[in-house]
Amino acid sequence: MTQAFKLVFNLFKLRIGIVIAITALAGFAITPGHAPAWQVAVLTLAVLVSSAAAGAFNQYYEYKLDRTMERTCKRPFASGALRPHLGWLALIVGLCAAATVAAWLAVNPWAALYTFLGAFFYAVVYTVWLKRRTWWNIVIGGLAGSFAVLAGAAAVNPVISPEALLLALVLFLWTPSHFWSLAIAYRDDYLKAGVPMLPVVKGDAFATRAIFANTVLLVAASIAPFFYSAGWLYLAGAVAGGAYYLKYNLRLLANPNRSTAMACFHASLLQLSLLLLGAMLDSALTG
Repeated sequence: MTQAFKLVFNLFKLRIGIVIAITALAGFAITPGHAPAWQVAVLTLAVLVSSAAAGAFNQYYEYKLDRTMERTCKRPFASGALRPHLGWLALIVGLCAAATVAAWLAVNPWAALYTFLGAFFYAVVYTVWLKRRTWWNIVIGGLAGSFAVLAGAAAVNPVISPEALLLALVLFLWTPSHFWSLAIAYRDDYLKAGVPMLPVVKGDAFATRAIFANTVLLVAASIAPFFYSAGWLYLAGAVAGGAYYLKYNLRLLANPNRSTAMACFHASLLQLSLLLLGAMLDSALTG
């Protein structure tokens, strides 16, 4: 049972899916107004399921490439623990469709559209169209997280607020900094696999400068909702997380290597966690 759970957890990338679902909750929390708890619950589950479907499709489509990389060779399809066949593809499409329909029926068409677009951008735009073609892959693919924020916001109001748009921008900017740090740590992996991640195409020094410049924009964007309706708890999370993340960006900039890149990668996770926690606490305690 433990092994089966681990296979399912890894196949559907549920660790990432849970984070994406939390970003939908943050989109709901930062949007002025209210929505019934049951609608928020259904939408959050729909975002989680659609994200899981996209994660499984990524592994289904990329299993041969995953076998060539140290970081991904133990994934279920790549390792041979599961056999990639059309039944899996049917399940993946069915899960995404069910999540989209649930968001439509429980919330509104806009929430359903954003739920679908989040999965579509990761599964098709990033995985199929861009990943092997250009280093812009993760930049454009980063819209997947942005759509989760907008889905959560649409549960409150189909007309997206400035706060929700800014939080969606934060997720868009967060993804390249987060993933390029990982790509520096595993640059040889991507080089061997022929995947044109930024450190492979432009080198580590260029990538670290790009990460730092992007993170400065990210931190600025994360603070901006305070000047609309976000409160002090949100600001505290944004400032604390941003300062912590910038500290590790500077260390990576001064000494780009695997160790500082992984430290920067993990710092990005804490930054996002503090930001999302601040948004939800701010809404729960002051809204």
